[in-house]
Amino acid sequence: MSGSIVILISGSGSNLQAIIDAVDAGEITGHISAVISNRPEAFGLERAKNVGIHTEVIDHTGYKSREIFDLNLIRKIDEFEPDLVILAGFMRILTPDFVRRYSGKLINIHPSLLPKYQGLHTHKRAIEAGDSEHGASVHFVTEELDGGPVFMQASVPVLSGDTPEALAQRVLIQEHKIFPIAVKWFMQGRVQLQNGTPHLDGVSLEGNIPRLTL
Repeated sequence: MSGSIVILISGSGSNLQAIIDAVDAGEITGHISAVISNRPEAFGLERAKNVGIHTEVIDHTGYKSREIFDLNLIRKIDEFEPDLVILAGFMRILTPDFVRRYSGKLINIHPSLLPKYQGLHTHKRAIEAGDSEHGASVHFVTEELDGGPVFMQASVPVLSGDTPEALAQRVLIQEHKIFPIAVKWFMQGRVQLQNGTPHLDGVSLEGNIPRLTL
């Protein structure tokens, strides 16, 4: 059980479940030390509890500022001495101090083919733009919202008559595939952030991001 992983969530935790399943299957080296949510009602907490993973709730509504919340979150995360901190549907904009604290070991999954569609409503925006493909990206987190270096993607076709909901569901299936792979690569030391550029097995991924295509 080498390697400590802390996962931050805000909602249902379906990507959390995909990572839990991969750890349980022995596909990911390491263990999930804690799942932390900023929302006490997040169903992902139940997913963690069901398999005996330690859970914590740090309710952001109880703090006067984003900075104070993030400081308390840092204190809690650091108790578990993580090698990797994962944002799995954690719906908070993080302060620069938080991001710098975990630079190079903080990753997120975003439902678009970054750098397209940073922020919210990505599926609707892709349809309205007439895109032929859409997808998801795993990236290192930087101070720019959804702007950190990407090191894995998955794409799906945008179908005629697609709704944001239908497209979102197909993208989510791919998220569940690539996120555990990305975590596996990181925990194996295969993926690293070097001078702001992601590397896989020592080779720069700039302009050559691995992509799973449906």
